[in-house]
Amino acid sequence: MKYSKWLLLATIGSVLIFITDSATLYAAGTLKKFVNDNRIKFGGWIHGGATLNPSQTNGFNGPVAFADQANRFQLNQFNLFLQRSVVSETNKWDFGGRFDFMFGTDAIYTQAFGVPTFDVHSGEPLQRNNWDLNICCSSTRTYGIALPQAYLEAHVPIGKNGLNLKMGHFYSPTGFETVPAPDNFFYTRAYSFNAGEPFTHTGLQANYTINNNWAVSGSAVTGSATGGWDGGWNRQLGNWGGIGGITWTSDNHATSLNITGTFGETSAQNSAAWGMYNTVLQHKINPKTLLVLHHVHGFANSVLLNNLKHTNVVKDAQWMGLVAHLYYDLTEHVSLGFRGEWFRDRDGFRNPSPFRIAAATNIVNGVPVSYAGNFSSVTITPADYYAATVGLNWKAAKTLKLQWDAIKKLSIRPNIRYDRVDAYHTAAYRPFAGHKDQILFSLDFVLPF
Repeated sequence: MKYSKWLLLATIGSVLIFITDSATLYAAGTLKKFVNDNRIKFGGWIHGGATLNPSQTNGFNGPVAFADQANRFQLNQFNLFLQRSVVSETNKWDFGGRFDFMFGTDAIYTQAFGVPTFDVHSGEPLQRNNWDLNICCSSTRTYGIALPQAYLEAHVPIGKNGLNLKMGHFYSPTGFETVPAPDNFFYTRAYSFNAGEPFTHTGLQANYTINNNWAVSGSAVTGSATGGWDGGWNRQLGNWGGIGGITWTSDNHATSLNITGTFGETSAQNSAAWGMYNTVLQHKINPKTLLVLHHVHGFANSVLLNNLKHTNVVKDAQWMGLVAHLYYDLTEHVSLGFRGEWFRDRDGFRNPSPFRIAAATNIVNGVPVSYAGNFSSVTITPADYYAATVGLNWKAAKTLKLQWDAIKKLSIRPNIRYDRVDAYHTAAYRPFAGHKDQILFSLDFVLPF
């Protein structure tokens, strides 16, 4: 009887385990089928690297952003996303959306910081957005969390190809470079991207493909006290701006030209204009060679300037940049890239050094305090910035024929970058640890999954 009882218990236990495992497998299979049938995608990437800066013993790489930490490793982006893409160019309605979560040292560059610490006209403290600025990690001085995208999307069957609509918080459609690491060739970004353009917007975006050669886009954006740039959800919602763009593509798809611009009132309290436009020309010289020419020009009227040249001066500020990219596929898995840039911050308004310390500033007991460093160490002045970057993109896992699924998409990117700054119509400026120039040696990796 004793053994029968244990046998009965063992049998019941085995059956329960089998039922549980079967239910788990069935649920997993059902969930997988549901995800596949509904085009739901979960993915992301890990991005990290380090720069060697012989000019620095500790600190920042001057006004260089993203890879801004000198002589140390950075986990730049641990990004997760959940997405359902819409089916475009059909005569049926379709719905989708996307949500992104980012942890890392790059989070600060893509948070909703469009309501700055100080009003750009009066210098008075402002209440900043609460979307993702203070989620965590202020004690680390470098790491943070951003929620750079959270939008719903719809395909509306209007016209021949239909209209795609986004509503929510999304990356800016301006420019050539972007925040997500897998979409860029180099570790660092151009000054024109970091200081000349918006990163994100909050509002409504519409995209329409007219035919094989022409496409147009338009957006209404809000939540910002910087002309509709980098807006959030709970401040400045009465201030609306616009974005418009047009793209031409050649019949053979070898050449494209995009012109996009933003325009709006600076804030809900000030109607002064704030805007920019940029032009991106891409030309596939041959199947292995891509040339990209990028021009940006921006302005902000009646802003308060305090820098090494101007003290409490209100004037119209402007900035502009010219960037050339050239990429060549050496082999199937190795590409060579070059980027050269001239960026002019004409009035000393757009390019503080270090950018991270300025962006992480808040008012504490009436005093500006930055968790990223000493606020008094931030400098800015009217200046011309020159940068030249050369590097490789090596699809290491494919070259080495690594079969482990987790690293099949691994890319490694060694870069060398040279920067120089010349003050514009003012005294000499040395933001690179007391120097006018610097050279960076960097090595980073991107691992999509």
